[in-house]
Amino acid sequence: MNISPLPRQFALDISHTPTATLENYLPGSDLALLSALKDLRKSWTRANTQVPCSNPLNQRWIYWWGPEGSGRTHLLEAMSNAAEEAGLEYFSLYPSEPTAWVRLEDRMSALTESDAPCLITVDDVDRLDERLMGSLFRILNNVQAGKAIHILMTGNQAPANLKLREDLRTRLGWGLVFQTQVLADDEKIQALEAAAKARGLVLSPDVLPWLLNRFYRDMPSLMALIDALDAYSLETKRAVTLPLVRELLQPK
Repeated sequence: MNISPLPRQFALDISHTPTATLENYLPGSDLALLSALKDLRKSWTRANTQVPCSNPLNQRWIYWWGPEGSGRTHLLEAMSNAAEEAGLEYFSLYPSEPTAWVRLEDRMSALTESDAPCLITVDDVDRLDERLMGSLFRILNNVQAGKAIHILMTGNQAPANLKLREDLRTRLGWGLVFQTQVLADDEKIQALEAAAKARGLVLSPDVLPWLLNRFYRDMPSLMALIDALDAYSLETKRAVTLPLVRELLQPK
């Protein structure tokens, strides 16, 4: 498959992709995970009006896994954004940013003693080095001991198949575990058609199948392209047909 390069104007649109939310996530078969995350978000709103009780661990501890392009990171970012909106303290951890782990560990004792809900997200646990594996192990022990710390983690495989320390692999499965799936082509087309319709954008029938064969197949890029096509169609006062799409994707 030949992947079309990004033209300058489209590269600018990609950099302004919409903020990740649970509402703009396309779940496909991931409805159970999405429902669990929405319930968790709702609990944060209730916690603003009453002192939270000690929550069961499996309501505060969720791990999901799947291939690239299955929306793993989108959901983590959506929950971080929801925590910020609810006024919660939150921490986003990545394998490439070890200093953030050190800052969180410095706060863990206070968080463990607190009744106020907070959120920790950990992306790409499959890429953790030995030092960060040790850090996550200690963090998880504190989450277990705490009353209101919520931790959400993602990886590329089920816990038992990860190449991590055995004691860490075991802990990843203590809470809820879900698998995220890449959308099938017909699901992508339905989602893109709905996004175009919401913008009042009419696409020629051959546009979306052509894009799935020639363009990036991940949904954030495809959704950003819908925005770019909308803007380009308005600018050129032309319908969105295959010639217009090819023109937009032509490198400058």
